Amino acid sequence: MATPLLHVGDVIAADLDRQGWSVQRDFLAPPAAAALHDRALAWWRDGEFRPAYVGRGPSRRLDESVRTDHVRWLDFATGGRFRDVYDTWYEPLRQALNRRLYLGLFDFEAHVTMYPPGSFYVRHLDRFRDAPHRAVTAILYLNPAWTPDDGGALRLHLPGPDGGEIPHDVVPQAGTLVTFLSAEIPHEVLPTRRERLSFTGWFCTRR
Repeated sequence: MATPLLHVGDVIAADLDRQGWSVQRDFLAPPAAAALHDRALAWWRDGEFRPAYVGRGPSRRLDESVRTDHVRWLDFATGGRFRDVYDTWYEPLRQALNRRLYLGLFDFEAHVTMYPPGSFYVRHLDRFRDAPHRAVTAILYLNPAWTPDDGGALRLHLPGPDGGEIPHDVVPQAGTLVTFLSAEIPHEVLPTRRERLSFTGWFCTRR
């Protein structure tokens, strides 16, 4: 069962305020997650994804020592299933985060991400130094019947005692939403053993 909309935004806001991250394993109901998975997989089979770059501006480049995923950027102006998900689930979440945390979230940018078998993304932060508008990362997983043996976990590097870190792994099971403060939570994607899809986006402040 998906988490009730009027409740989940407040839960996520409280998590972000307390610890900087949140995991909601039943954010999206199985039929809705399956519809997004099928749409994304069709795009992949039609060749609509491109290898993901690292860096920005003059330093933008392909670097397979850093990441080997593929992305398809989304234009919500064209509508479609992902726009419907944003309107129904993400817009209420944006409003809840602004209401509870005063983040000034104004916009949302997103792509669908495919990690083919063997692919990964090394440890990184989601906010660029020269583009501080990304405030909250939101990753919705679309993968049915995923198990830890399939690999591909999202590893969050969380603050630990005495200045150390504690790794926290999230299995990318369909319907799970992970949110975290883009500038504060280092993370990585561990090598995957099967195709791994997600709806990856960022709530942004005004540029």
